[in-house]
Amino acid sequence: SSLHAEHLDPRTASGMQFLAFAVIVACAQALQLPVCSSATSAIAASRTPVPTMKHKDYFTRIARAEGGRLRLSVSRSNNHIYGQIIDDTKDAVVVAASTMEKEVREEIPNGGNSAAATAVGKRLAAKALAKGIEQVYFDRNGKRYHGRIAALADGAREGGLAF
Repeated sequence: SSLHAEHLDPRTASGMQFLAFAVIVACAQALQLPVCSSATSAIAASRTPVPTMKHKDYFTRIARAEGGRLRLSVSRSNNHIYGQIIDDTKDAVVVAASTMEKEVREEIPNGGNSAAATAVGKRLAAKALAKGIEQVYFDRNGKRYHGRIAALADGAREGGLAF
């Protein structure tokens, strides 16, 4: 009804254009493959309804820092273990202890075992309590809570830190 008679007449240039367009659209619709309903349901089921954060550990750390707790960060190598209490609001290390310290090396010859980690935890707690720090949260630094990491945490708890 809205089409003019000249558009439908194949003898005119605009009629030929319209006819060619209609043929192209019909061919494009005919070439589309049917979509399998089970495939679409499998794709829809695999998608998570809520987007997940790519770096959730970073956001958790920032939220806890804004809450006022300092972070007890632990890192280890094959021969040594290190603990730091960090104030993330100031990006500063407040207290640190490790098996690399001279006093700890004199007490414990091997710094790569659980006994050394417990000693470092107790030493870290003593230094923290001297500076008035009583509550921290434990940052495993991506390592499992097992072995030397757990021993350092237990030593810090024995020394008086709460986390």
